[in-house]
Amino acid sequence: MRVLGIDPGLRNLGWGVIEVQGSRLRHVGNGVIHSGEGALAARLVSLHRQLTAICTEFAPQMAAVEQTFVNKDGVATLKLGQARGIALLVPAQYGLEVGEYAPNTVKKTVVGVGHADKRQIAHMVRLQLPGVDLAGPDAADALAIAICHAHHLGAQAMRVRA
Repeated sequence: MRVLGIDPGLRNLGWGVIEVQGSRLRHVGNGVIHSGEGALAARLVSLHRQLTAICTEFAPQMAAVEQTFVNKDGVATLKLGQARGIALLVPAQYGLEVGEYAPNTVKKTVVGVGHADKRQIAHMVRLQLPGVDLAGPDAADALAIAICHAHHLGAQAMRVRA
């Protein structure tokens, strides 16, 4: 099963695709989508087009998106929420089930602690996906989100069998 992980961002939207076979994980692809400059609407269209191309190319069967945390800058939070809307919309247009995870849940699942930094996340992603060439911190975060979803799917399958 292919899982697309998405780390939403208006300027830089990280994406990562892994393949899950039982407890085995394999890296398929990762990258960062840049929305460019200009009007918000045009940037959102750019994110939509690029993420649609990724879904077409990699044909994921499930997706996972990081939940938005509210920070002190309300305007920035709203813009991030709009980019997150694109991150939810595109996989849904492909008929994919989309899991949503809080940042601390992703970090705890992948690193073992809920307040890990980006360097620790990238390190653990490299350990779990040997040979991966990370396109940047946003791509590492996206792969971590996909790994988190895979682990939660495995835990859910174990509960169903019990």
